[in-house]
Amino acid sequence: MDRLVSMQAFTRVVDIGSFARAAESMDLPKATLTRLIQNLETHLGVKLLHRTTRRISVTTDGAAYYERCVRILADVEEAEQSLTHQNNTPRGTLAVDTSAGLAQMVLIPGLHEFFAAYPELKMELTINGKPIDLLKEGVDVVLRVGDPVDETMVARRIGQLRLGFYGSPLYLNRQGTPTQPSDLAQHRAVNYLSNRTGREMPWPMGQGDKRTELLLPSAISTNDADAYLACALEGHGLARISRMMAQPYVESGRLVEVLTDWPTDSLPVSAMYPQNRHLSAKVRVFVNWAADLFARHPHFGDSKDGRPAQPPKLAA
Repeated sequence: MDRLVSMQAFTRVVDIGSFARAAESMDLPKATLTRLIQNLETHLGVKLLHRTTRRISVTTDGAAYYERCVRILADVEEAEQSLTHQNNTPRGTLAVDTSAGLAQMVLIPGLHEFFAAYPELKMELTINGKPIDLLKEGVDVVLRVGDPVDETMVARRIGQLRLGFYGSPLYLNRQGTPTQPSDLAQHRAVNYLSNRTGREMPWPMGQGDKRTELLLPSAISTNDADAYLACALEGHGLARISRMMAQPYVESGRLVEVLTDWPTDSLPVSAMYPQNRHLSAKVRVFVNWAADLFARHPHFGDSKDGRPAQPPKLAA
């Protein structure tokens, strides 16, 4: 019995929660993976998994063994990388999940640079604005906008999304142009639904030490950035939009920025990965590259004065 392969099979089943999907991720027949787990349980003399037709759960012995397997496999990978110099030339498949906006505006335009630097890496890029279970979904790292809420994840801030308040000329000609928060009593908004809570998100805004938070009435709310922008362009209300997304429409005259003396807070952009797993070379180089990419971007650079910031590198 190949002990390391059996450990890999066991940890993959625990991570994903499915024999079939674990076998697929390891490019093994399901029967082979099942036999590996069974042989491992026979060798150890303990039951590692409870299996029913509906779900898989880890036994007490299995949970303890899982934690040790994770450390052992991480040590083996690190030892191999130190000998084969994979820290400098990582290879394999990197699974990245992010939102459509971050992918289209920042990530995809920079990928030629990434693949030129790391030609032996293949990326699986999935688009999902909602929180996901990285281990279950087989994802290595996610890029998200907003404050991280999952304490089981390492969240490294790599940039910030700058926003402003905008309205279409159609809407502003009908309702007037607000210049201060008190003017908003006569207005309505296109509200954005939080992917985490499902609730409409209020607008934070401020002027010097004056801070306020408003949730305007709306005829429509959505959790999709493209639909949100489309509703604003069609005059359904004021909207809080990223400056990068709004810029071409401001230049063409289809959007007008309002409340410019009452700026809204930026939203953090974070790269997140599980804290209880070894930071592989492929994740480390991607997060460092993404942090540098966002820092150099004029609309996402994480600095108060608008100039690109240089984020610290993750150590090897």
